[in-house]
Amino acid sequence: ARCQCKLAPRERRNCGFPGISAAECRKAGCCFNASVPGVPWCFAPKAKKVRKVCPNDPHGRINCGYPGITAKECERKGCCFRAHPAGVPWCFYHRVVEE
Repeated sequence: ARCQCKLAPRERRNCGFPGISAAECRKAGCCFNASVPGVPWCFAPKAKKVRKVCPNDPHGRINCGYPGITAKECERKGCCFRAHPAGVPWCFYHRVVEE
């Protein structure tokens, strides 16, 4: 993503080789910006920011437990717990979303 390439020149970590083209750099999954001399022009992007959320749609839940699991046991496994509605998993996996 474009925002992952917005790095201060001093924060750039080299991702290419001398003379690499913009196309070769991007093909390698790196960022390219030749506007600042003396720093890497082909550089590693910032890591994506992600967070775990418990899905709101009860029908999109992926089971993480077993019948009769308690909230405490479910959360100890690192999963979400919501004891409603009937007919869907009450202990279920988080979803990872990009910020």
